[in-house]
Amino acid sequence: MHREFLGEVRTLVFDVTPVDIHKKGHFVGRIWVEDQNFTIVRFNGVYIGNFHFDSWRVNVGPNLWLPAFIYSEETRDKHADRGTPSFKAQTRLWGYNLDRNQQSQDLADALLEANSPNKNQNPQDTHLSGEQAVRNWKREAENSVVDRLQRTGLIAPEGEVDKALDTIVNNLEITNDLDIQPEVRCRVLMTSTIESFNVGHTIIMSRGLIDVLPDEASFATMLAQELAHIVLGHGANSQFAFFDKVLLYDEKETFKHFDFERTKEEDDAASVKAAELLKKSPYKDQLKTPQLFLAELESRAKEVPNLISPKMGNAVLAQEPIAADKTSKPAESQIVALPLGGRIKLDPWTDKLELIKSTPAGNIAEREKMPFEVTPFMPYLTRWSAAPPQAAVNAPPKPN
Repeated sequence: MHREFLGEVRTLVFDVTPVDIHKKGHFVGRIWVEDQNFTIVRFNGVYIGNFHFDSWRVNVGPNLWLPAFIYSEETRDKHADRGTPSFKAQTRLWGYNLDRNQQSQDLADALLEANSPNKNQNPQDTHLSGEQAVRNWKREAENSVVDRLQRTGLIAPEGEVDKALDTIVNNLEITNDLDIQPEVRCRVLMTSTIESFNVGHTIIMSRGLIDVLPDEASFATMLAQELAHIVLGHGANSQFAFFDKVLLYDEKETFKHFDFERTKEEDDAASVKAAELLKKSPYKDQLKTPQLFLAELESRAKEVPNLISPKMGNAVLAQEPIAADKTSKPAESQIVALPLGGRIKLDPWTDKLELIKSTPAGNIAEREKMPFEVTPFMPYLTRWSAAPPQAAVNAPPKPN
């Protein structure tokens, strides 16, 4: 049909129809083929008798294009151009290189270990106090859980998103004169469900929740709830320090095996404590948007029951440190919740997460706000390029 750029990748575009248009299971639609090795990188249409889809691949290695994003949509109306979508779905694929990534990380950690014991350590310090031993034991338990979930592909490797969340938690701790040991850290659950929970002193927030939160004060509100649980000593299950607890189970049963749901009494106590933390925080005068966010989420709860049904923790609406504001309406241009995929970019090969650096969209019409919406994917495709060897990067310049 024509040539077209998808991001930086130039493609040849073909329209495809089967010889027998009435036979089920055959593809009808359009395909995009990159112009170097002629690999299909996008196809958009329908398998006759099934739902419509728009499927994208990404280049993760030499001549290796793998499925990463699929958007699906159907209408009840036989006239699709007039009907309101009754079914919309986003499918993301990741975890392609899980084992190799983990092995490389383990090897790098091993190479960084000292070749000899620490000579500066006082031999008298080898026996920890009872209090410190308990802290270390609980930390080992949460490390065991986090490591297992990362190896399974359910927690993202540490990266810039964790650091951004850590900064907000640090702001809450400093302004409330909290000195929590061991230190509080944040990690990201890869799923789209809107949830957060804590495993000991590790706060875990889902990618779906991060995607839809509109501003830093909203992040602080959600994190304050989990920080309150930590301050109150909730969610510290030291049984996971016994490694059989994370080894002897089927990975397909992960969501059933790991359950960090808290009692209503614990959630209520944490909500009170979180409200206290927020009152002393830098976000105390910016809580209007989180209130509107919670009100919007509550108003749409019946429309998106699976989105708000947690896999491991408690539902966000069951643990509100501030009251949802159902009386006020947001300003005309104010966004109180983003669509799914609004903040996080996911690398399907490495599982690395990055914050999307989007440009301001200008004035936003009411119909364009799309809180919690399932939207189509439009990834910016690039070609894989091998990084130069580290030795070459650090090599001194050659003489003229």
